[in-house]
Amino acid sequence: MAAHASVPATSHRANRRTAPHLSRAVLAIPVVLGVMYGLYTFANQRGGGAITGGQIVLGVVSGLAVIGLGIGLLSIQSALPRELRAAAYGTLFGAAMGFLYSLSDHSVLKSSGMGAIFGGVMFLVSFYWFYTHED
Repeated sequence: MAAHASVPATSHRANRRTAPHLSRAVLAIPVVLGVMYGLYTFANQRGGGAITGGQIVLGVVSGLAVIGLGIGLLSIQSALPRELRAAAYGTLFGAAMGFLYSLSDHSVLKSSGMGAIFGGVMFLVSFYWFYTHED
């Protein structure tokens, strides 16, 4: 005589996946880094000459891109395994540093190589951090 297993009572609200809540302190990190990145991009492109509108636009757009990508990465990082999370941080950092290096009138190949080196180092450092601090 088979007994029926009782079905646990769950509400409709419990079944929905919700995005992890990011605190203001955590959100401040990509915002501060993005502002610093935008200012450095502007200063690097300016090179001590006169300020132009294009330099300001480049700094603002670069800073906003870093802020948006940083917040996006923070919002999905808990769903990623540590290898993919480290690769995402390495890719973001490597692309950002390669772009800054290209602003100093270096070739695309040299800028890509420097971005790959920086990204690889960031991958190794972040993978080590995630591996040793995971519960």
